[in-house]
Amino acid sequence: MSELPAAPKASRLHIGIAGRVNVGKSSFLNMLAGQDVAITSAVPGTTTDVVEKTMELLPLGPVTLIDTAGIDDVSQLSAARIEKTKKALRRADILAVVVTANAWSATEDELVNAAHEAKVPAIVVLNKADLEEPSADFLSLLDVKRLAWVQGNATGTPAEQETYRQAFKDAVRGVLPRLFTAPPTLLGDLLPAGGMAVLVVPIDLGAPQGRLIVPQVQSLRDLLDNDASALVVKDREYAATLARLNRPPDLVVCDSQVVARVVADTPPQVPLTTFSILFARFKGELNVLARGAGVLSRLKPGDRVLIAEGCSHHPLEDDIGRIKIPRWLRQFSGCDLTIATCAGHDFPPDLKNYKLVIHCGGCVMTRQEMLSRLTEAGREEVAMTNYGLAISVLQGVLDRALSPFPDALAAYRQSLAG
Repeated sequence: MSELPAAPKASRLHIGIAGRVNVGKSSFLNMLAGQDVAITSAVPGTTTDVVEKTMELLPLGPVTLIDTAGIDDVSQLSAARIEKTKKALRRADILAVVVTANAWSATEDELVNAAHEAKVPAIVVLNKADLEEPSADFLSLLDVKRLAWVQGNATGTPAEQETYRQAFKDAVRGVLPRLFTAPPTLLGDLLPAGGMAVLVVPIDLGAPQGRLIVPQVQSLRDLLDNDASALVVKDREYAATLARLNRPPDLVVCDSQVVARVVADTPPQVPLTTFSILFARFKGELNVLARGAGVLSRLKPGDRVLIAEGCSHHPLEDDIGRIKIPRWLRQFSGCDLTIATCAGHDFPPDLKNYKLVIHCGGCVMTRQEMLSRLTEAGREEVAMTNYGLAISVLQGVLDRALSPFPDALAAYRQSLAG
């Protein structure tokens, strides 16, 4: 299997490390990293917060290791620590369940079952092998549960650590999710070979000084990876630039905030979408999110809407999530809505009181975390959509913005029909 390509943090393989208190999770992290990333001690409950280490785990490539507090913590702050552990593990693409030999309990079952429910492969890591050998019955239990496992001592000699590390990497390669064995394309499949896309990129208060934002950068790279070309232009110059082309582009992608203007300037036969809608497909389930967009037309006075941001930032003067979308929602619905926001890895554990969740594109989140949030919303029967889809509805152009995705467009129209 080839190595994973270098990638931004959100696209790296995330490996969660979980288990009971004092099984050696932090020692295992330090061994994988080859350095003292986390504090280790014989005192139970030494790890009190989530520790992340971004590194190259060769030959796998770029990974993020997530070390968590003991899932059976009984300290004064145990509830908060356990909740933070569970929240962190929602980002994991693979779960390493660290145990000691012959010590399997309902706690480990809970971790494995949660991983299976989230469709995340789990690997059992038998640690502290110098203290006790696993019994035949214990290994048989792992076989019955169909769990891959490795065995070693994270604090052993350098040679022992290397053997342990290699065994774990081999186990990871054996269970890699399809996302990492056959990475999806962001937009390259929407153009013919040798095609050209126009990317409409406004430079406003939200644009970082001297650079482009993640969705724009990743779109450019994805086009190059798929042997396509890109023309990048600001929204004010878009119409004039389009008029100078000797043939229409194969695709137009724009920032959601200028989608109405770009739609008006784009020939109807040219497929058009937004960066955020591309990420709805790349990081989540576009058809599900398109169905959720239909709920915007059914909002009633008093309905509660949650706006979820994947990154944490100080709100700007005309912030998209805190200011613009709430304003557009109230104008579109004509209702006095109750609108709440959350940011970063925070996500309300109880969604059932919300009518709709409007999520950002999730460009700084893992796909697994986004899918986890979709699952949570689905479990509570709460509709969920994303910024790009919602803004296109509020601007009256979602049919046009979903033109490259007929299945998603059908899902949206079906939702509108009730």
